Amino acid sequence: MNVRRAVLLAVVLAGGAYSVLANAPTQAPAAATGAPLRWYKGNTHTHTLNSDGDSTPDEVVKWYRDHRYDFLVLTDHNFLTDVTALNALHGADEKFLVIKGEEISSSHDRKPLHINGLDPARRVAPVLEGTSVSDVLQKNIDAIRAANGVPHINHPNFGWAIGTEDLAAVRNTNLFEVFNAHPMVNNEGGSGHPSLEQTWDALLSRGIRLFGLATDDAHEFKKLDDLSSSRPGIGWVAVRAEKLEARAIVAALDRGDFYASTGVEIADYRPSPTAIAVDVKPHYWVAQQSEGMRAGHRIEFIGKGGAVLQMVEGDRASYTIKGTEGYVRARVTRSDGKKAWLQPVMLGAQR
Repeated sequence: MNVRRAVLLAVVLAGGAYSVLANAPTQAPAAATGAPLRWYKGNTHTHTLNSDGDSTPDEVVKWYRDHRYDFLVLTDHNFLTDVTALNALHGADEKFLVIKGEEISSSHDRKPLHINGLDPARRVAPVLEGTSVSDVLQKNIDAIRAANGVPHINHPNFGWAIGTEDLAAVRNTNLFEVFNAHPMVNNEGGSGHPSLEQTWDALLSRGIRLFGLATDDAHEFKKLDDLSSSRPGIGWVAVRAEKLEARAIVAALDRGDFYASTGVEIADYRPSPTAIAVDVKPHYWVAQQSEGMRAGHRIEFIGKGGAVLQMVEGDRASYTIKGTEGYVRARVTRSDGKKAWLQPVMLGAQR
């Protein structure tokens, strides 16, 4: 998606602590297996020299492990990287994991349609033919599911390619990027286009359940000081799973047991049909942790139509569900603008 990679894009268009986030709740809920759940920080959208990145898979993986991530999914365009050797070198039980993935890159009417396949059993060839944006998306989603992968729809506003109605028409996928750190993806909308968060609320208001991801979409690991580059470390997810294993991680993502962030850390999130409680990990600007150097947080509970149902200033908040909200989700904003998005509790009919 970088300008200097226009040739590749043209081809596409034509055709925490290592083991667990330090803020894990003291009493984690149990998984279906009976094992306690733990938080794992990771990124699900990253590129290497195997497509249009500037660094080798080894260099990319090393950056994420060195920066205290728990897992990384490599997602090169239409290329499935074998991660066996990378895990042998960098992986360690409950410390770090590399998960295989692919960014299936297709198009319709010259609009770029990109969908990540997480942990597929095999490379998924992009489906290029279809009658509409949603038709091409659906065919690629189905191909990912057929390969036992978990799909997530990438950067809908990139090239203004995927609109609200396109997302409303697709089935059999639960994930989309509500934030993508690449500088060319138009997260905030504009010129008549909604932001990705507005799109999310529009879909949720119609009973269409999607979970929102934050990702790096990192391409450039050799230009880390260039704030205009597609660099790593900006958007990530924290997944609540029973173990640091590929299928456990992608299954937790698929069921929405995670939050998305650009820097805010959640200490605990307790959703239920009757109430939602959010505890935010305090953030200090200096190591001494004095109250004067403590960041502020604003916690908002959001419902149908994107309406703010309740706003709390502080590190802890709860909301009692009335049953008429359509859905309730939480957003946390830190005093430096960093955010976290928590997954919605859906009320009433949905699909």
